[in-house]
Amino acid sequence: MARDLETIVDQLLDRVARLEERLVAGAPEAAATRFWALEALRRMEGDGGRLVFAGTVDTPEAQHFEWQEEHTPAGLMAADWSAVAGTVAALGHPVRLEILRAVLHGAHTARELGELPGLGTSGQTYHHLRELQAAGWVRLVRRNHHVVPGDRVVPLLVLLAAAGLRADPEETPRRDIA
Repeated sequence: MARDLETIVDQLLDRVARLEERLVAGAPEAAATRFWALEALRRMEGDGGRLVFAGTVDTPEAQHFEWQEEHTPAGLMAADWSAVAGTVAALGHPVRLEILRAVLHGAHTARELGELPGLGTSGQTYHHLRELQAAGWVRLVRRNHHVVPGDRVVPLLVLLAAAGLRADPEETPRRDIA
């Protein structure tokens, strides 16, 4: 009886060790491959693949956001792309991008934004704020106090990075293509 119990315990310990090895091998920090994210997606992938966007961000105002979203490529390709035209178009103006950056850095009122160089008149600033608000990139949380909604911080930075924005023009992003 003791021998059977010893055998069972040995088998369980061996099984736990194998499971732990697989768990550690799937962790990005322990991965020996540059395609750690793609390998994780392949393990969960269904027909047609998966798109996952994720990030963790600490803003200059000491706010912390964590966000992730998952889509199927087929679902996105079949969707009505014109439904997001306004959201994407709102980011297509340099003044609006500067307003978003300024809001993330702590300028929340139209007056604070109007004091920044290059944003134009107060009327132009209000116009751009209304466009950003209509597209969901900015929210008015109380009278004349604008914020970038928490669920938009990571997507905004993902879009900027995907568009080629770099903190340092000399920076080469880690972009791996399989």
